[in-house]
Amino acid sequence: MRRADYVKKIALVTGGLGGIGQEICAQLGKAGYVVVSTFMRAGRDEAWTKHMKDLGIEAKAYQCDVSNFEDAQALVANIKKDFGTHVSVLVNNAGITKDGTLKKMTVEQWQDVINTNLNSVFNMSKAVVDDMVAAGHGRVINISSINGQKGQFGQTNYSAAKAGMHGFTMALAQEVAKKGVTVNTISPGYIATEMVMAVPEDIRNQIIAQIPVNRLGKPEEIGGLVTYLASDGAGFITGSNIAINGGQHMK
Repeated sequence: MRRADYVKKIALVTGGLGGIGQEICAQLGKAGYVVVSTFMRAGRDEAWTKHMKDLGIEAKAYQCDVSNFEDAQALVANIKKDFGTHVSVLVNNAGITKDGTLKKMTVEQWQDVINTNLNSVFNMSKAVVDDMVAAGHGRVINISSINGQKGQFGQTNYSAAKAGMHGFTMALAQEVAKKGVTVNTISPGYIATEMVMAVPEDIRNQIIAQIPVNRLGKPEEIGGLVTYLASDGAGFITGSNIAINGGQHMK
């Protein structure tokens, strides 16, 4: 076996400490990656780190504001220092909502969502892609949303950011395809995270009634798709936006 075969492969999942992100981390870890994630508020990493350890996954969380270019650069430098290798898989999953109709939306609501949901994709991709290109292999997977495809009342900021992610995906995919690096988008619909399950049951049932498969998605279904796109078997898929929404929006 070549020496290179012994080198650990690092998967970096931004915003991976809860909901869909945690399941993405778990499935990438089970697939053999060392999993790294980010968090903003001190102390949020403890439960996640224990959960990963209980699953037998080597993992580490770093405090980082991914909407800040310098923080993103420092994060990736620290990962390379701590693990002795570069990031092989980047999953841009960090995101927030600050909803409101355009009439009532403040500049701060607009900028905060664009910074966290879209500018972070540039910041993190910029920090890792050169190493992927140099290695001749890499995966960038951007987690968008059904609302980036069809829009959503009261979410001009969120819908714009999520739609912008796929424009970024298609452009970057063309730049790095010949270097063995793929770039793809996943657009989930309504997924049974703690946040969605906390919605009153009658409202949740109204949502489910709009989904042709008649159920919410499962976080592990998103994690499974991410893990496939990260695999060698997905090397012919790039610049794609894969909808995973139970048929709620077909395009």
